[in-house]
Amino acid sequence: MHSETEHTTPTSPETGTPSGASGSADRAARLAVTVFPVLVLVAGALGLATPDTFAGWGTNVPYLLGVVMFCMGLTMTMGDFKGVAQRPWAVGLGLVAHYVIMPGLGWVIAHALGLSPQLAAGVILVGCAPSGTASNVVTYLARGDVALSVSVATVSTVLAPLITPPLTLLLAGAYLPVDAGSMMTDILKTVLLPVLAGLVVRLLLSRYVDRVLKVLPWLSALTIAVIVAVVVAGSAETIKSAAALVLVAVVLHNGLGLALGYGAGKVARLGPPASRAMAFEVGMQNSGLAASLATAHFSPLAALPAAVFSVWHNVSGALVAAWMSYRARRSDVSEQG
Repeated sequence: MHSETEHTTPTSPETGTPSGASGSADRAARLAVTVFPVLVLVAGALGLATPDTFAGWGTNVPYLLGVVMFCMGLTMTMGDFKGVAQRPWAVGLGLVAHYVIMPGLGWVIAHALGLSPQLAAGVILVGCAPSGTASNVVTYLARGDVALSVSVATVSTVLAPLITPPLTLLLAGAYLPVDAGSMMTDILKTVLLPVLAGLVVRLLLSRYVDRVLKVLPWLSALTIAVIVAVVVAGSAETIKSAAALVLVAVVLHNGLGLALGYGAGKVARLGPPASRAMAFEVGMQNSGLAASLATAHFSPLAALPAAVFSVWHNVSGALVAAWMSYRARRSDVSEQG
């Protein structure tokens, strides 16, 4: 369903793993995963170097996020929801793992590193966000269970208005005041409604939407990049002193999330492809949403962890996917031999 790099790759109906995928589709997916973090990094550098360029743009972040979520909805089909009904146990496990592991890690890391209230709240908010918008294609590149990845991402996004605000209140409320009701309203307006609108448009005008599917990931990538530039520009004065600490927090958060997500799949005996999917559904977050909420409810500084996470989790996701794919290929060769 995700729109930074969509799950347009063909999958096996039995396992959801890529089968018969064309070389062009694979190259397109790899290109998107490679270019996106570079694009976001450049945008962040622009925001840091020329903050005045983006002065006053902060109020537009929710609308920009709405564009990303609408594109996400355009990539969805009813099959995404059928997958949930077909594998409720695996999807339920992925959902619980996502909303337990990442929020918990955010709280632990904020405490362990002694982060300031603004940064601590920002790290925790990233952990309470739904699955990342590139998790599906990274799962595909890792030779993981794409159908499970899509199902978990779909449910985590749909349930975000009900789960993210109370979790943020519970874990970040000690650092900063959290208006859970207002946050829930914002998620409904900037996430759920645009996603549903995109889904309806896809159902009614699928012939036309199919023609522009290849453009959507790049539109979303550009929009996310603008969000990052705005967030970085808003806290440019304090970034130089806090950037190193925030990077450490983000790397720990993402890395431990990937490892524990994979471990959850292994413990539940879901099998290697599903475990690889679990790694990315747990470790990759919708950092665009986290940045938007942090800007609206806390401060631009609190949005800094989300901006850094947006770059880092795509870089780490691509690297981990390449390693997992290599391991999977070696395992296939040894079994055939």
